[in-house]
Amino acid sequence: MKTKLIAVAASATLLLSGCGLVGGGTDSVGEQDGDITKLNVGVSPVPHGDILKFVDDNLAEKAGLDLEITEYTDYTLPNKALTDGDIDANYFQHKPYLDSEIEGQGYDITGFEPVHLEPFALFSNTVDEVEDIPKNAKIGINNDPANQGRALKMLEDAELITLNDGVDEVSAKLSDVKDNPKNVEFVEADAAQLARTLDDVDASVINGNNALEAGLNPAKDGILLESAEDNPYGNFLAVRTENKDDENIKKLDELLHSPEVKEFIEDEWADGSVLPSF
Repeated sequence: MKTKLIAVAASATLLLSGCGLVGGGTDSVGEQDGDITKLNVGVSPVPHGDILKFVDDNLAEKAGLDLEITEYTDYTLPNKALTDGDIDANYFQHKPYLDSEIEGQGYDITGFEPVHLEPFALFSNTVDEVEDIPKNAKIGINNDPANQGRALKMLEDAELITLNDGVDEVSAKLSDVKDNPKNVEFVEADAAQLARTLDDVDASVINGNNALEAGLNPAKDGILLESAEDNPYGNFLAVRTENKDDENIKKLDELLHSPEVKEFIEDEWADGSVLPSF
């Protein structure tokens, strides 16, 4: 089965998929074509798109599914597209991010169980060890609330900073930094821009998928890698809440949690830059 791709740039107009109409959710999911149900799923290109392409090429047809994959490079677009009915599901986010979107935008979206984890890493073009980060260094950090706390927690674990007592690491922000012994200056940027500005800072905390898209390997190139133990940032399939019990959506989620997908993730990213969450 040939995988169909629709790329959506950060500033591009959202595309209609034929399985929903702009302006609201739908009562059913997908477009029926004989015994096959076509589903349009929004993803980040790497690794989400790669994983979903594997499902479409190897598992979907036998389950009665045909996947149309819409790629987004802007995190703010897939949940809006899902809510507007432009896509049937999305696969790009973790629970803290979805929770922040629901709180901030009022989306009625439900996520399934995590499929994979992309560990955050600290990258540098000038130093090889965290201990070598100089005083008054500039460190790039993402500006979205759902991921900034994640980056700060990683830096706290590396003893670069400490956070205020009792702060929730998921919602921590720069104002929650208590001790900063090296007087690090944090430079906030959109997650997708951090890899491009690596030459302008001493180091940068970069999301796993953005690092992979930029040709950086978190496990090999990072000078600090986020721990996977008890990590709440696994990425999952999400749908409009009204469609969470749809049989075709359940089939897709089952395929994403299949032994074949687990093996694909472990083989494709054998270095640990992407890890199965099941």
